[in-house]
Amino acid sequence: MKEKIVIQDLHKSFGAKVVLDGLDLTVYESEILCIIGISGVGKSVILKNLIGILAPDSGKIFVDGEEFTGASAETRRRILSKYGILFQGAALFDSLNIYDNIAFGLRRKKIPEEQIRNIVPEMLENVGLRDIEDKSPAEISGGMQKRVGLARSIALRPEIMLYDEPTTGVDAITGGAVDRLIKKMRDAFAITSIVVTHDIKSALRLADRIAMLHEGKIIFSGSPDEFKQTDNVYVKQIIEGRARGPIAVL
Repeated sequence: MKEKIVIQDLHKSFGAKVVLDGLDLTVYESEILCIIGISGVGKSVILKNLIGILAPDSGKIFVDGEEFTGASAETRRRILSKYGILFQGAALFDSLNIYDNIAFGLRRKKIPEEQIRNIVPEMLENVGLRDIEDKSPAEISGGMQKRVGLARSIALRPEIMLYDEPTTGVDAITGGAVDRLIKKMRDAFAITSIVVTHDIKSALRLADRIAMLHEGKIIFSGSPDEFKQTDNVYVKQIIEGRARGPIAVL
């Protein structure tokens, strides 16, 4: 498989707290990689380093063979244009209706309004929504908001999607629907997807590969079947949800 993102020896600390401690991770083209780990372990810090919200203390990030860390402003912009992001809370603009939320990024890219009028309903259709363009985010459910957030990201045709806890705050049935949408979008648009989650059930049904983050390093990487069958004591503890084990739970 072709390498899409390569993270090499990434370090990130906040004061005395070491969050990423020589992290190595490769993400392959068109795969869905789920990064799991207990709360506060630094999963979202990986995403923030990928898109430059945070800068690593040391280490390198490559996207399609180009180095992102330390790159020129022009190179960084080109790499960042490949990303779409679905935040934990969908991050819709409350002051805009659904149509204008989805159109927002397209307008920033100077897409003609005539094209936007065709793109918005198409993107809503892709995520299983219709005839809600005039509604405000407050008028739709949390699950629908997540789908609108996904439609807004997909409208820009990203090569890479980053999902930050996409099933948080929704019921199990809606969570399953979100997972199916992530797979559908990958299959439809050949998107490379990184999903940060603490939801083990979601990771098992969604991922092509699961990577577990612990104490700043990836301590396991493998398929869902390999994840379930491994003798790795850290993985077994998180699967079983046990308080006692090698992972200290405060």
